[in-house]
Amino acid sequence: MRQTPARAAHIRRRRGWPSPLTRRILLLNVLVLVIPILGLLHLDQYRQSLIESELDSLRVQARSFALSLGTTAVVATPDGEERLVPEMARHLMRVLLADTGVRARIFNRKGTLVADSYVLTGSGGPVQVVELPPPDEGTWFRRLERLYERAIEWLPSTADLPEYHEARYQRASDYPEVVRALNGEAGGAVRVARGGRLILTYAVPVQRYRQVLGALMVSKDGADINAAVRARRLDILLVFAAALAVTVLLSFYLASTIARPIRQLAEAAKRVRHGQGRQQQIPDFTGRGDEIGELSAALRDMTEALWRRLDAIEGFAADVAHEIKNPLTSLRSAVETVARIKDPEQQKRLMTIILEDVQRLDRLISDISDASRLDAELSRSRTEQVDLAHLLRGVVEAHNATAREGQPRFRLELPPHDPLFVPGIEDRLGQVVRNLINNAISFSPPGGTITLTARRRGDTIELTIADEGPGIPDNKLEAIFDRFYSERPQGEKFGTHSGLGLSISKQIVEAHGGTIHAENIRDADGHVRGARFVVCLPAE
Repeated sequence: MRQTPARAAHIRRRRGWPSPLTRRILLLNVLVLVIPILGLLHLDQYRQSLIESELDSLRVQARSFALSLGTTAVVATPDGEERLVPEMARHLMRVLLADTGVRARIFNRKGTLVADSYVLTGSGGPVQVVELPPPDEGTWFRRLERLYERAIEWLPSTADLPEYHEARYQRASDYPEVVRALNGEAGGAVRVARGGRLILTYAVPVQRYRQVLGALMVSKDGADINAAVRARRLDILLVFAAALAVTVLLSFYLASTIARPIRQLAEAAKRVRHGQGRQQQIPDFTGRGDEIGELSAALRDMTEALWRRLDAIEGFAADVAHEIKNPLTSLRSAVETVARIKDPEQQKRLMTIILEDVQRLDRLISDISDASRLDAELSRSRTEQVDLAHLLRGVVEAHNATAREGQPRFRLELPPHDPLFVPGIEDRLGQVVRNLINNAISFSPPGGTITLTARRRGDTIELTIADEGPGIPDNKLEAIFDRFYSERPQGEKFGTHSGLGLSISKQIVEAHGGTIHAENIRDADGHVRGARFVVCLPAE
């Protein structure tokens, strides 16, 4: 069959590298690897544990600082009222919070900010301390890091956190945790500032003798948390890169062990299909011991069966031509002769010969037609449970009903209680039995006995048909199953049988997964007392 240009181009595209099967294997393996990696990159639980740890640290620092404020930065007024002294609080801040990276803010009972560790006071006025971001070096590593940070922003992390705002003039009402601290309750909060920075705060009441004098709020930038999460993600990405490289290499190796032999098998099958000589062999991968090895063995067996089938068809055609040529030659000679002679008796004998040759041709063509369509019919028909005992009884009863005087009689031996079921096609199995019975009848002496026996032997049902005829030459026990082989009893009219009966029977039995063979029946002295055909079929 010729290929269209479009189909040829499609096949060339499919043969590109990598092959579609390789791409599928690679995609699936990478996808299986990427899914857990994406889950690990989230690191929400790890991030939350770092936040809780930082909040605990801020809580300890805030309580210690608040206790120090309550004992050292509080004075009593002349009227007996106690209050915080902002100057003393700022001095204490510089002493206790130096180089800690923690910012402290103190609010009085009215909610006014009275001290901020990030605001320094001097002769020139207050100066606010602001932490500057690191300089942008502009290197490729920094650009890669920014690209990584943009990609990480797609992952859910701080989107559900409140935004951090810092007013020009801060008050306690700007921070809910400070309001709670002024009411005597400590608490923390996590917010996100511009650029995705985390701001962690913790507020505690400043007390003296259980009297709330103000609120202390300590805060810290969550840069260390982001750096720790980023470092963990980079570690995961490094592991992922190594695992990805191994996965890609293993995927290509796996694809090469699957796609390449399959492609070789497909190319070899195409060469066999286009009939480029029988020297084209299917590659042998049976040594692999896997499904591709099984496929290779199946294709090799199928190819061998195809060549055997072609040889059988060729031999069958040659045999048919030879068998048809014989009666045609006899028929042509008789027709040419009958036109030249004038004797009515001789013409009558020649017409009898012509009629016999025509009948012989008719039988031969019928048997050839049956044999030629047998394979197709066996492949189309569905097998069913066949009761072999019932089949034998029916065939024997039909022969007994039509038997003439002098013909052999039948003896049927069946087990009384053992069912003899085989899977198969009942009509074709009946044809086997009829062919073997007709063969036994033709060789049996007048008044002889034909014995039919069926019994179970393990997983098979054994059927034997024995006669009391002259037997079969020992060197012909296999040849009698060849097509058109005919060695008939003495005195039988030539051309009565086509020689296809036993060949068809063997073909049907083998199509049912069974075996058939012939043997001679000998007495104690070794003399032949008949022939026996043995058919073995798998039991249901």
